[in-house]
Amino acid sequence: MTQLRAIGKSDLTTVPLILGGNVFGWTADEATSFAVLDAFVAGGGSVIDTADVYSAWIPGHQGGESETVIGAWLRHRGRRDDVVITTKVGMLPIGEGKGLQPAHIATAVEASLQRLGTDYIDLYLAHQDDDTQDQGAVAEAFGALVRAGKVRVIGASNFSAQRLDSAMAAQTTRGLARYQALQNEYNLLERTGYEGAVQDYCVAHSIGMTPFFGLACGYLTGKYRTPADVTGARAYRVGKYVEGHGPQVLAALDTVAAAHGASLAQVALAWIAAQPGIAAPIASATSVAQVEDLLGSIHLALTAEDLALLDQASRV
Repeated sequence: MTQLRAIGKSDLTTVPLILGGNVFGWTADEATSFAVLDAFVAGGGSVIDTADVYSAWIPGHQGGESETVIGAWLRHRGRRDDVVITTKVGMLPIGEGKGLQPAHIATAVEASLQRLGTDYIDLYLAHQDDDTQDQGAVAEAFGALVRAGKVRVIGASNFSAQRLDSAMAAQTTRGLARYQALQNEYNLLERTGYEGAVQDYCVAHSIGMTPFFGLACGYLTGKYRTPADVTGARAYRVGKYVEGHGPQVLAALDTVAAAHGASLAQVALAWIAAQPGIAAPIASATSVAQVEDLLGSIHLALTAEDLALLDQASRV
């Protein structure tokens, strides 16, 4: 039985894997998304991550597509209480509202609740920092949502340690709900957004890190080993890894994966989960086979030697 991890000091828990919902309504249609979601829950997962802006970057999309698919899935399965829904605010403008303007937060949460077809969001995150807004006013806006029961727990995404500290100070001095989770980029090829000051802060203040791009947009699955492999919807993000130190990281992953009879994706996610301050990495899937493979990471225990090999290979 996989031990559940707390997300910060909240009562939210997770296995060491969160399902990314950015693909729902984008590279995974509704039927495929339903199958992936069903497989994730059947395999022991419970936390599903999305954002109101998914997938506004696609021509013809307006944002909210992922939340809409998840909402339809919740209605289809007829049960809400055994899953944890995480969504975010701050990147999708609504009318004149944008960023972390307090009025925009209040409007955006209602739109997310409607698309998700629920009366509460388990974990609501500021999708990115907004230094145009007073952090005290932002704290009041999120605190109001928690008091109203529309949001259970709040968190942040794409924050520096300094801005996370000042945001937390604004919350605690006012006696308001504090950030319990942080969602920054972190994987074997992108370490600077978490390690160092951010990681130290999260560990010291019991903030659960739930990093995105855990598989470096698919590169760490071994899918893109040569420049000729760099095709598909996310290819533009992985080219730099093929030309950089990506191959040496894949070589280390190959070694560890072979020793455990595991996939590269499982090893890459298990490495993240083993780092201090991590609640669970986020990874997305566009097929049942992919999500079943990802779920294998929650049972994979890497040795100290495995971790050292991967650490050394991933340092530039």
